[in-house]
Amino acid sequence: MPVRHIPQPVVGVLALQGDFEAHRHRLAALGAVVRLVKMPDQFREIDGLVIPGGESTNFLRLLGGQGMAALRACVRARPVFGTCAGAILLAAEVENPAQPALGAIDIRIRRNAYGRQIDSFIGQGRIDDQACEMVFIRAPRIVRVGPRVEIVAALDAQPVAVRQGTAMAATFHPELSDDPRLHEMFLGIVARNFAAARDLSAIDRGAQHPRTA
Repeated sequence: MPVRHIPQPVVGVLALQGDFEAHRHRLAALGAVVRLVKMPDQFREIDGLVIPGGESTNFLRLLGGQGMAALRACVRARPVFGTCAGAILLAAEVENPAQPALGAIDIRIRRNAYGRQIDSFIGQGRIDDQACEMVFIRAPRIVRVGPRVEIVAALDAQPVAVRQGTAMAATFHPELSDDPRLHEMFLGIVARNFAAARDLSAIDRGAQHPRTA
């Protein structure tokens, strides 16, 4: 009897700058099918997206108008996880200074709030009341959290990772620590969203081609 192939979701990592390889390795180690995304057309080929750290203004420049439009469409339709600069892009409001953002999560975020590159540090925060090592590199700070936003992780009672719907954001770099929990959480969101989309597609096909007795 032939082995039935079970489709797996494809998780993209935006590979324009930043430590996208560390995200790719972490996701692959957790069993995900991973694809590096460099061109706007590739956003349509994935089922979830990680936006790594780097420099948010450089992301805007490298994406350009076409790339930003494709990214916006992807974020609206698929799960997304942004870290550091990626979190800035996903916010509803950005300050210090203001810049365009995708509005995927109802937060206000302040760029470079923890200082310059030389002020980078490793802190001990908490995820679900359990300790977690957190690497902050020229990190932003979440200064407002909307009422529908879930705080996933905190450092000194300040939110450093949040979730709204199928969108997640972290102001630190979880890919640079040994703790896989945030990536595991995101892969769970991707898997559930992928399964739900398959179920809806099956229902739609059944409605178009009903069986006859």
